[in-house]
Amino acid sequence: MKTPTLQTGRLILRPISLDDAPAVQKYFNDWDIIKYISNAPWPYPEDGALCHIRDTVLPEMERGDGHTWVIIKGHNDVIGMVNYRLIAGENNDNRGFWLAVPYHGQGLMTEAVHAVNDFIFNVLKVDCFYVRNVKGNIGSHRVKLKTGGRIIGECEDALANGNTEIMELWEITKQDWEQSKKNLKL
Repeated sequence: MKTPTLQTGRLILRPISLDDAPAVQKYFNDWDIIKYISNAPWPYPEDGALCHIRDTVLPEMERGDGHTWVIIKGHNDVIGMVNYRLIAGENNDNRGFWLAVPYHGQGLMTEAVHAVNDFIFNVLKVDCFYVRNVKGNIGSHRVKLKTGGRIIGECEDALANGNTEIMELWEITKQDWEQSKKNLKL
């Protein structure tokens, strides 16, 4: 299935393209974001976004193995990303996201994840998926709580700084998602 454009009250989530590399590079190349990502190099290479989008993200989408959206606010300003990978198993990280630091604390990622969860459960017809985050990543933890996540365990993973960190493992079921939507104020 082709990745669709999704809309919320304040955001547009559109499928990522190679043209988004400069904006992604601008905001992702920030230690306050990368320190919580397990597969991003640090220091981040000057062509890191271009290579990642070209060599990993677009081929994954072309194969039908996942969906990646850039988050747009305002006049086509890329401020973050959300992805969903179709991989099985509770220790896998199906959905990931990041948001540019100037936009933290405004509920934007919760809004974006809301749209993506609706797509996952209502269009892809998934009953359950798994996500994870560094135990100390309070923002990511809160988004998961607000969007139907339930902690099911912990694991360890190496991060960009080379340190091994404790990761929270989350399960998100369609039933928990539907229940959380009743309490979600967007």
